[in-house]
This record gives sequence, structure tokens and C-alpha cells, in this order.
Amino acid sequence: MKAIVVTDRAGGTAGVRLVERPEPGPAINDVVVEVHASGWVPTEVEWPSTWTDRAGRGRAPSVLGHEVAGVVSALGYGTTGLSVGQRVFGITDWHRDGSLAGYVAVEARNLAPLPGDVDFTVAASLPISGLTAWQGLFVHGRLQAGQTVLAHGAAGAVGTMVSQLAREAGAHVIGTGRAADRLKALDFGSHEFVDLDTDSLDDVGRVDLVFDVIGGNIQKRSAALIRPGGTLVSVTGPVQARPENGLAVDFVVESDRAQLGEIVQRIRDGRLRTNIGDIATLDDAIAALNPAGRRNGKTIIRVRP
Repeated sequence: MKAIVVTDRAGGTAGVRLVERPEPGPAINDVVVEVHASGWVPTEVEWPSTWTDRAGRGRAPSVLGHEVAGVVSALGYGTTGLSVGQRVFGITDWHRDGSLAGYVAVEARNLAPLPGDVDFTVAASLPISGLTAWQGLFVHGRLQAGQTVLAHGAAGAVGTMVSQLAREAGAHVIGTGRAADRLKALDFGSHEFVDLDTDSLDDVGRVDLVFDVIGGNIQKRSAALIRPGGTLVSVTGPVQARPENGLAVDFVVESDRAQLGEIVQRIRDGRLRTNIGDIATLDDAIAALNPAGRRNGKTIIRVRP
């Protein structure tokens, strides 16, 4: 099969190659998925799990891509809950080869059924962005109707999910970004927009929840805005700033079949829209993964037409 692998940490696409790899076999409780579409997270090359397995052993060249949508082609010993020929989507294991390939082996528990009326391209854009937003808002942030959310990066793949889900839950959403992001952020659910280059965060007032995808000084300034009892949730690593009278939570997204079901149902009934930037074939994937010129939103690689 064809696969996109990374061989070194040079940055950009310097260490990324399109190669031939053997098709994977299913381990216990695995399924093998015939990949139709894969989502791409630009920071994957920087993740420790891209370079080592769970025992700390080097595993390069590693197949990239950890969001998958496709069809189950084989079951491992003891696998239950899914069947051959079933449409599925979800997150692949961080420490194993990913989904920018013809086939990928995945633990069955990390996948959810994909309804027939949802396109594979759309489905591949949902797992990491959708689950990150869902878990940050409702699991870690404990968002309630009537609260105010400060959503950083509100025009990005995660930020647009955060804004839409928070608004649907009855929250007031203040999105942030650069000037060029304003219209997109408002279109995807932000009630207000703050230009981080020209506007003052201090003018936002008090908020109940900060959803941080930036870190650094923006995180520190945002923590000072949180009301007593509020929460800062971050996906940028260990939090550097904590609210004076609130919580700070950093987390890594986890696969959850029930939550994936909630997200895809919202896609089906129009309550949620996905934010797809660039779409490319596997043969053209290396150019599409290059940070230079990539559009805001999720990059999707179509492995099969």
C-alpha cells in the first residue's frame, strides 16, 4: 500500500515521504480499516509519540495521520462491536502507524459507526477537532447554559467546533484571532470577536471558561479574566497560568465512541458544520501538508476517491 511517512524532524515536509509499505494486520481487539479519508494535524511531527512507541523505542519512519474515516476490512481476534464492511471513523493510536495510508490497524474501541449519509471527507475532519472541543467544554470545562466562553483560535479547526458547540449549549461566545479571521469566526458561531493584534483582551470583561489553543502570554492574560469558580482549559501542554480563584486543566484528547456519535449526529441534522481547509489526494499529500500556503481549517487527504 502507499503511505505517507516521516523520517526526521527537520520541520515542514523535508522529512516526509510517499512510500510503499506492507498492509497492516489486526492485533487482538483491532480492526483493519480501508482508509477513504484522513485528517492531518500540523503539529504531529513534533509529538513524541510520532517518534517512539510506548516502550520508548524509536519507530521512525512513522506513518502520519491520526483521524480516519473508512470501511472495516478485517477483524482481530476477540474484536466485538464492529463488523467487516462497516463504515467507521475515529482516532488512531498516537504510538502506532496512522491513517495517511491505504489501510490502518486501529483498536476497535477508538472507532464509531459512520452513518451512510455522512461523507468520508467530512467524517475525517471530525475526530480530533470535534472531540477536543467537546471534552474541553463539557468534560473538563463543565460548561453550563448562560456562561461566557473565550474561545481562542476561533477560526481554526478546533476553534470553530468550540464556538458552535458552546453556542448550542446556551453560552455566550467571544472568539479571538487575527483580523482576517473575524468573518469566519462570526460565521461559525462567535457572538463577538477580539483581534489579538489590535484589540485589548482586558476589554473582554469576566468570563467563565477560557478555551486555550495558543498558550504563552495569551494564556496568562486570559487566566486573569476568569471569574471565581471558572476554568481555563488548554491543549498546548502544561498550563503556565492559573486563575486566581478557578481551575486550570490541560488535557490530551481521547477517543470516545459515544461522544463521536453525538458529534456526527449534529453534522447530520445541521447543528454543526465542519471547517475544512485544503483537500488533496494521497499522491499530492506532501504538498498539501506543507505549512506554507495552507489554508485555515482542517487539511484532509482523500486516500480513495
